[in-house]
Formats: sequence, C-alpha cells, structure tokens
Amino acid sequence: MSPVAVGGPALFLGDSDYVALVRADLDPADPEVRRSAEQAGVTPEEFAGPSGTWAVLWERAGAGDGFELPGVRDAEPAAFAEELRAELAGSGPFEIDGGAALRLEGAPAGDGAWSLTAHLTPPDEETGTLTVETGPLPAAGLLADLDAFLESLG
Repeated sequence: MSPVAVGGPALFLGDSDYVALVRADLDPADPEVRRSAEQAGVTPEEFAGPSGTWAVLWERAGAGDGFELPGVRDAEPAAFAEELRAELAGSGPFEIDGGAALRLEGAPAGDGAWSLTAHLTPPDEETGTLTVETGPLPAAGLLADLDAFLESLG
C-alpha cells in the first residue's frame, strides 16, 4: 500500500491479500504528498496526478499493483458496492460483474463469513487476468465497510 492516504472514497476487500476500488484525491500541499514526491523525484503536482480518477489496487502474496479506470464515474462503483451489499445479505454463492476490469465471486465461508475471489483485467492487454482470493472475511465487517464507502460517495 502507498504510504500516502488516498484521501477519497476507498473500498478495500480483504486483509493481507486484497482488492480495492479507490478514487484518489491527493493534495499537492499535503506534507506527506510533498515528501513522497521528493522521494520519487517528481513535483508534488505530478505525484498527486489528476483528482477524481478511479483505480483498482490489489495485493496478493506480498506483491501488488494497480491500474486506473479512466472514464469511470462514481455511479459505477456505487452500483457495484450496492450489489455486493445485497449479495452479502443472501446465503449462497454469487458473482458480480464490475465491468471490463473487475468480476467478483463470493462464497459463504461459515460463521457469518465470506470468501471473495476477484478477477481483475487491467486495461493493457499484455497483463492478462489476475486473480486475488481473500477471506474468510466477516460479513459484519464487509457490510460496515460497504456502508462507509457508500456514505463517502454521497
């Protein structure tokens, strides 16, 4: 994970292995952003980049990366989160289509927990599809995170 907080809405699914939907909103005047920019050898404005761009971040077995989702508006991640919330209220396996870049499968893992498998397809065609498995994750924690994410979009 980045040492700089994303500053915008973020939905992390998982613990050490995770997939996240984030809309970065870095402030070039923030001291952490300035420090990180200096370490990267770029200006704070270059480091902060454009505000409001959604991205998918992932980590699996200690390695991670991410990719931007140009053109994605807040309504799409909100719809994804609302669909995930509805599926977690059920009792059976599910699959959520998050567009060309993300597909999420869920399966009950006992004791009110879920295991999630994210299939990620970065926009560059050379990478191929990545799979990140998380869980078991407590449903109550997932639902609280989804509520906080949806509230941050409102």
